[in-house]
Amino acid sequence: MTLDEILASLFPRGHDVSVSDGLIRGNGRLEGNSSIHVLGIAEESALGVDGALILARRVLDIVRSGDGLPILVLIDSSSQRMSRRDELLGLNEYLAHLAKALLLAERQGHRTVGLLYGGSAAGAFIATALATGTLAALPGAHPAVMDLPSMARVTKLSIDDLKAKAKATPVFAPGLDNLAQTGAIHVVWDPAKSLADQLAAVLSEPATQDTRDQLGADRGGRPKAKAIAARVATRASHG
Repeated sequence: MTLDEILASLFPRGHDVSVSDGLIRGNGRLEGNSSIHVLGIAEESALGVDGALILARRVLDIVRSGDGLPILVLIDSSSQRMSRRDELLGLNEYLAHLAKALLLAERQGHRTVGLLYGGSAAGAFIATALATGTLAALPGAHPAVMDLPSMARVTKLSIDDLKAKAKATPVFAPGLDNLAQTGAIHVVWDPAKSLADQLAAVLSEPATQDTRDQLGADRGGRPKAKAIAARVATRASHG
């Protein structure tokens, strides 16, 4: 689906969402005369220092407004911007700032929902999609925390070894199905049905603490994470 088609299905009652320099911003109208803030990344744009600041400022302005409305983050990006300027300015800190702004919004009562409709990878994926309270995706989305060639350079393992490991465990593998199996993606929406209804279903669910470890255990993609995290928390609480 194109972004225009997605917006039309999400907001049959209308919206004022626009794209400028690869960044999305605006509002959509929901059923019952309510609305939702919309922001994100479009056109497979790389997320650099400037974009991260713009998006974080938008989120913080929403939090300051105190309106309590949900936030929808639409994502079709490449990865973080691989430029000397961005790296020298400390891009990792700007990406962390954006992620923390989204986490703050969730804690302040704004439901944050990510919708991955294209690509995303590495820091851009972590600072946007994975920082939302609930992450949905559309078929055809192609996320990756790290692609296999990059993983090979970091781990010093061969591509063949990593491909074999990717078949054995989704944690090593990029792609929509694998990230859904690990629990990173909460739900894959059906583009043949109303996206407005599917968004409403997510928003009707009560806000909960992060359940990705439980989803990963239930789906068989991360069988150890939840149990290990529970053991760490128990030992920490006992000092």
